[in-house]
Amino acid sequence: TFEHEIETPHGLLHVTLHGTGITRRPAILTFHDVGTDSKSCFTTFFKFHEMEEIVKNFTVVHIDAPGQEEGAAPYPAGYQYASMDQLAEMIKSVVQYFNFRSVIGVGVGAGAYVMAKFTMDNPHTVEGLVLINIDPNARGWMEWAAQKISLLASCLAEQLICHLFSQKEITGNTDLVQSHRERISNAPNLVNMELFWKIFLILLFSHSLILSFFLPLSRPLSLCARCPVMLVVGDHAPYEEAVVECNCKLDPTSTSFLKMADAGGMPQLNQPSKLTEAFKYFIQGMGYSKEPKARRSVLYLSALSSSFCFPSFSVASSCMTRLSRSRTTSLSSSYSIDGSRSRSRTLSQGSQDNLPPSPSNTMEVSC
Repeated sequence: TFEHEIETPHGLLHVTLHGTGITRRPAILTFHDVGTDSKSCFTTFFKFHEMEEIVKNFTVVHIDAPGQEEGAAPYPAGYQYASMDQLAEMIKSVVQYFNFRSVIGVGVGAGAYVMAKFTMDNPHTVEGLVLINIDPNARGWMEWAAQKISLLASCLAEQLICHLFSQKEITGNTDLVQSHRERISNAPNLVNMELFWKIFLILLFSHSLILSFFLPLSRPLSLCARCPVMLVVGDHAPYEEAVVECNCKLDPTSTSFLKMADAGGMPQLNQPSKLTEAFKYFIQGMGYSKEPKARRSVLYLSALSSSFCFPSFSVASSCMTRLSRSRTTSLSSSYSIDGSRSRSRTLSQGSQDNLPPSPSNTMEVSC
């Protein structure tokens, strides 16, 4: 593990590097959510025992937003924090610093927006994108007024807790909620968290939030995502509906959607096992696997019979959808793990062979 302070046009970035440093594979770049840092957002996931193989064979770089890293000194009064778009521009300095040829981006919440914006601006650098709790929708005036009242009525720690966790988790006051509430409340850099929170709110209530990345498919291909995208959200998460809507706006031939049961607002912490399996198949579908071709075929076949019902987790797979709606069959265009294009009929759990096919381009199962 190596820690770096990288100079960018918009200030210093604290970056933590793990792994081999080999650049023939894309590096995995992460960007955390507001109210967290790279450690509290990603350590549980990337140190999960089933993730060891990935960490051994990929360079993993965790980026902390300015002033958000553990132990960061508080910014002085009147400090001008970088905008969300400027945060995305700062990632380019990280890529250049390590001389990465390509990356796989992983972003959560505010970090998901940053990664998506970086992908828009640098489409040939990003080979794949995992977006957890992404919300591409601008808020209306009523929501703006409600948020203003909330800001006046609650402390910063509670605002961030409501952003990070589902209402069910907050009401149940789970151990995870308690630990994050304590961490935020006692953070020496709480003023820095507030600056990050405010620029994220400015984004949410700005109509410029609607990215060309998420525009309808009728728009030119050059304006949309060119790389495979995996969207992830937990059930009852604060941004569950937004992620579902985002899934509808992206190209179904290159987008996979994973809705995780019992995952709440932070699926990478609540369900690291499920997310690890999804992530493994996602990168295998991109062609990055230690397994020989014959072995990968076995993995592919076993995936068909697994409880997840993931046919390929591939570049153009739309078969990873986990929606709670009741569609039971679909026809899905997908690529097999070794890259050949196939046309396959997939069934969700509990479906019957004699049911008519749905026009959907995704398979929907419950978990």
